[in-house]
Amino acid sequence: MSKLPKSYYNNTDTLFLAEDLLGKVLYTQKDDLLTGGRIVETEAYFGVMDKASHAFNGKRTSRTEPMYREGGVAYVYLCYGIHHLLNIVTSGAADPQCVLIRSIEPLVGIDVMALRRHVLPEKPSFSNGPGSAAKALGIDASFNDALLTDDRIWIEDQGLKYNPAQIGKAARIGIAYAQEHAALPLRFFVKESKYARK
Repeated sequence: MSKLPKSYYNNTDTLFLAEDLLGKVLYTQKDDLLTGGRIVETEAYFGVMDKASHAFNGKRTSRTEPMYREGGVAYVYLCYGIHHLLNIVTSGAADPQCVLIRSIEPLVGIDVMALRRHVLPEKPSFSNGPGSAAKALGIDASFNDALLTDDRIWIEDQGLKYNPAQIGKAARIGIAYAQEHAALPLRFFVKESKYARK
């Protein structure tokens, strides 16, 4: 088991990272409570050329600033004024690519997650979907711009690798506004996991 180093996130191939992150374990330490889950669904966003990206056409605001940092930080934003969503910033500085963590399979601190979610852990809705996954892990705006190599939020490689037959690819969800980019197969998921949207 090893925490992913900063160099891992500096990879400019965000599609590769979105798929490679499947099986890795995402941890948070909040209020002295450790929670963690295996990543089973992701979405890739490829930056200034991606009509679905917050950084499309080089848009740069105080909200999107973490996306422009060197890979290895968290980009957390509020969706619909309700759900915090976690993105893993990738690539180099000024190249705002990222991977959205859509779903996790709960592993550590499940009782803590249940208190946050008010949903039974065995139900898929416990942590499938980016808002549910973030809430289960206690991720809120305070995690925005946090280093993924720190001790508050991090990802570990625990040696689990899925073979290509175990991984599904599909269009991203909820981005109809992105026109032709909405149909791109940039969502990756573990077929056998009940926590991943098929």
